[in-house]
Amino acid sequence: MKLAVIGSGYVGLVTGACFSNLGHDVVCVDNDPEKIRTLKAGKIFFYEPGLYEMVSETVAAGRLSFTTEIKKVVNRCEVIFICVNTPSLPDGGADLSSVEKVAKVLAKNLRKYCLIVAKSTVPVQTGEWIRKTVKRHVRPGVAFDIASNPEFLREGSAIHDFLKPDRVVAGVDSRRAEKIFRDLYASMKAPLIVTDIKSAELIKHASNSFLAAKISFANGLSRICDIVGADVDQVTLGMGLDPRIGPQFLKAGVGFGGACFPKDLKAFLHISDKLGARFDLLQEVIRINESQAMYFVHKIVKEMKSLKGKTIGVLGLAFKSDTDDMRNAPSLAVIPELQKEGARIQAYDPQAMEKARPHLKRVQYVAGLYEAVKGADAVVLLTEWKKFQNMDCRKARKLMKGKYFFDGRNMFEPSEMKRYGFRYVSIGRPSK
Repeated sequence: MKLAVIGSGYVGLVTGACFSNLGHDVVCVDNDPEKIRTLKAGKIFFYEPGLYEMVSETVAAGRLSFTTEIKKVVNRCEVIFICVNTPSLPDGGADLSSVEKVAKVLAKNLRKYCLIVAKSTVPVQTGEWIRKTVKRHVRPGVAFDIASNPEFLREGSAIHDFLKPDRVVAGVDSRRAEKIFRDLYASMKAPLIVTDIKSAELIKHASNSFLAAKISFANGLSRICDIVGADVDQVTLGMGLDPRIGPQFLKAGVGFGGACFPKDLKAFLHISDKLGARFDLLQEVIRINESQAMYFVHKIVKEMKSLKGKTIGVLGLAFKSDTDDMRNAPSLAVIPELQKEGARIQAYDPQAMEKARPHLKRVQYVAGLYEAVKGADAVVLLTEWKKFQNMDCRKARKLMKGKYFFDGRNMFEPSEMKRYGFRYVSIGRPSK
């Protein structure tokens, strides 16, 4: 099929590359000329494993192209995906101004039938609003359909998630639109869940909010475990083996970040309040997560007594491994608090240091893992990079001035770290 993807950010570029990888003819559109110039020059402006190779391959094959000219692609495509950003407003609601601009431009230039698909994460009833916007501006007699096809891409594994998904959700209100989706995703073995548009919109927000709730539950549980001396990993293992609960996302740590969970929680809470269906559970999920970074900092201060003049080696800045995304990263909350306590920070992240620099000042960014721990009074691990898990702990301990190792991701076994000579502190687990 001939497809257009409007918005060439994280979701849009991954969507375009993966659809072209499946054999479709895709043009990615963005109103940022610099972004399009970068892509045409064969460069990617964020890190996602495998994406550079896929983009290069599909561009070379002639199935993927980039442009700023949205008006020129509208009538060449059977399906147009809206993948523009929908950031949070001050009240927590989603800013749909970019979606509205795209809908108007599409409507004014549409001359033949097209399926317009919202892939950006949007509040329930947005599809209805897009339809009204398009109908208001489209030429009389030009047919179109609106649909919702939410993405479930995890940063760090987005290509796998797109090509081998757990499910594909298509919210439609016509048989014609349903047939297009069935053809579009025909090569995928995943179940295609066909719903009405409002249900599809809710599936995305409900899924992310539920997963975030599991993480906050584990983090709330970790605090109880710290008080009584229980092991949160053992508790969540015993819970997760119950098939009604499952082990996924029951992992205690320094809190979740990124673009999706914090934004989607606030948007879902906002729309539920607006609809008069208060969903106070979501507010508590947010509160626990936002306080978890400070909880971790308090553990560090309590253990070390004073951080004044101390050197802290920070391992990991991105909100999770296999990405350079700094949005809502726990490091943005933890590092300034350590600095307020008088600590000097030397930090390393395999991918995110350049993106961290504008946000984290007075930090010495070093070239590698062992440079970060060298001469440090304590090490603070904030991102679960495999490189950190595989580090030579004996070497790291010898390079350090002090012995404290604060693990914000519970990556290491306490008894092993003790054998290496560390004073090891994690979250919700006793030091053995």
